[in-house]
Amino acid sequence: MIRTALAVGSKELRQILRDRRTLLILLFIPALFLLLYGYALNFDIRHVRLAVQDRDRSATSRELVSAFVNSDYFELVGYVDSDAEIARLIDRQEARAVVSIPPGFEHDIAVKRPVVVQVIIDGDNANTASAVAGYARLLITEYGSAKMIASITEPGARSPVATITIEPRIWYNPQLRSTLFLVPGLIAYISMITAVVSTALSVVREKERGTMEQVRMAPVNPVSYILGKTLPYLAISFVSAIMIIFTAMVLFDLPMRGSWGLLCIVIGLFLIGAQAQGLLISTVAQTQQVAFQMALLSSFLPTFILSGFIFPISSMPGVIQAITYLVPARYFLVALRAIVLKGASIAAFWEDMVALAIFATVALTLASLRLRREWA
Repeated sequence: MIRTALAVGSKELRQILRDRRTLLILLFIPALFLLLYGYALNFDIRHVRLAVQDRDRSATSRELVSAFVNSDYFELVGYVDSDAEIARLIDRQEARAVVSIPPGFEHDIAVKRPVVVQVIIDGDNANTASAVAGYARLLITEYGSAKMIASITEPGARSPVATITIEPRIWYNPQLRSTLFLVPGLIAYISMITAVVSTALSVVREKERGTMEQVRMAPVNPVSYILGKTLPYLAISFVSAIMIIFTAMVLFDLPMRGSWGLLCIVIGLFLIGAQAQGLLISTVAQTQQVAFQMALLSSFLPTFILSGFIFPISSMPGVIQAITYLVPARYFLVALRAIVLKGASIAAFWEDMVALAIFATVALTLASLRLRREWA
């Protein structure tokens, strides 16, 4: 029995060594996933984009700004002068936090008068917002303690008092409800997987049933065939996405602060790209099993890990951040949260809509070219 098992195992090992594609998958893919997601899975929040509203413009206020910039947590993106600029930066995600220093900041500290520094934080990601508020509180407390210690050493100093406090303001999600952060991500996650998997099996099904030859003989060009394959699934996926949003509004109190028209356009662009990706997979794979596995690998993990759904992209290494630009869910999440949570206009996320349109166009074109080459 053991000798028989060893003989079968030896035969299987020789087949695996001859099949370089299978051997490459078994050895290379796990290592790739370890490298890719080992760097991407990072709960630490670093390089938070910070803007400053300095209404004092003194040496002391610049010291406070330097305390933020010189830390490992924040990255200064610019200064703002008005509340309208603050709203624009946060809506466009050019800044996730804004430090607002009040006028008379230096004078109030000099006379040991209590000072309140306001920190405005984008709350569309509850986990990141909580961490940013904690970082800001820590830095301002340390800065205030340093000023207190310095005042003690001054000649004739009186008993010092705590002079600086922080007033955090969380926009769009004041209660930091994790539901408002997770539900938009789940909408993207569910829609991406269902759209890619459903269309990935469509062309392969024709191959397995042997009906592809009949399709080739029919007066249908590859572009028309691809569009015809896409439209029914697009309609079903679109209705499913809208139903998910309505369910989230009823069960999880998901707000709808923006335009339904813009939301429908964004969902449509995202689903077209996802289904085009599925069709591209369908033209490459030869069996439904392989198509299903490729669809899951190309949609499940990237959407969950590399889209900003769970892990902040800004905390990932530069190479991984570059890879995230190939994940359509990254752009969809930005637009979805901007519409649903912030009520932002198209000016806040038009670049993400363009990226979704480019992805859909490229994927549809590649799928059509692949199918045309098979028909030739």
